[in-house]
Amino acid sequence: MMTTENKDITILAIESSCDETAAAVVVNGRTVLSNEISSQIDIHTLYGGVVPEIASRKHTERINQVVRKALQTAGKTLDDMDAIAVTCGPGLVGALLIGVSEAKALAFATGKPLIGVHHIEGHICANFIAAPELEPPFLCLVVSGGHTHLVLVKGYGEYEILGRTRDDAAGEAFDKVARAIGLGYPGGPKIDKAAREGNPDAIAFPRGKVAESAYDFSFSGLKSAVLNYINSCDMKGETFSVEDVAASFQKAVVEVLVSHAMAGVEQYGADKIALAGGVASNSALRAAMQEACGERGVTFYCPPPVLCTDNAAMIGCAAYYEFLQGKCSGYDLNAMPNLALGEKRESR
Repeated sequence: MMTTENKDITILAIESSCDETAAAVVVNGRTVLSNEISSQIDIHTLYGGVVPEIASRKHTERINQVVRKALQTAGKTLDDMDAIAVTCGPGLVGALLIGVSEAKALAFATGKPLIGVHHIEGHICANFIAAPELEPPFLCLVVSGGHTHLVLVKGYGEYEILGRTRDDAAGEAFDKVARAIGLGYPGGPKIDKAAREGNPDAIAFPRGKVAESAYDFSFSGLKSAVLNYINSCDMKGETFSVEDVAASFQKAVVEVLVSHAMAGVEQYGADKIALAGGVASNSALRAAMQEACGERGVTFYCPPPVLCTDNAAMIGCAAYYEFLQGKCSGYDLNAMPNLALGEKRESR
């Protein structure tokens, strides 16, 4: 492990980019002393998806409690921290602002360095926590509600995006299809569960391709195909199997994700590939990636579900490597809802 003058680096990290209010205490990037998450799923389920205004209000109500609990669980105080880290983007602007404001206040009050962290970089770094032996370079398939990226991780904080979605992210497509077939929110886990009872070969849904880019993704056509299938059944007065639709849709998504990832493995000669993001919890995707990697002799990494969903431990891990490189933020750090992976923030 890298350290600074053999001193352990302890970081308090905060995550509030969407609908989880989270705080964690992480030592040397890979040892998690606490990882507290206050979920808002029950609230947003009532509305069929995340309502930004409600998310921001709940973050305001819970963030101080979550930070205190993270410190208490870790047996640490703010004085024990070497830095305060926070997700600064991408995400919902109002939600991000709550976390950024909290982190800036804590950093100012304690005189500790402030570190703004990219949310997707955090998801990638969750693999370092789950697998302490993992070191760059490696490929990473990032699959979440807002992003679908195939990334070459060249070093700590050094990324090359090989491909990204041109329209819907995979997780977004899961949510929209789940809503269309009556499963509700959150769509990913509900489709995963329903698909286990269905026939993945029942319906031949299309596999999205982007002609000019072998690594870019497109899921809007698949989503439309599912909607057209449902509408066609309705117009004909026919019923359809929710489980078969879920299984067939999920298979179409998984095949595209895995095929793109394996194409990257072969072209770049990668011997390691990792999954990251909320959709990395999907059982079919994990199994298919494991099988494809096994056939090619590639080592496969995937965090446990608690580190796939939005959490602050992954932010603390990413912040550690920023800290080692002296990449700290000023008190003018702001929420950046459209921050691109690899986009550098000004150091102070």
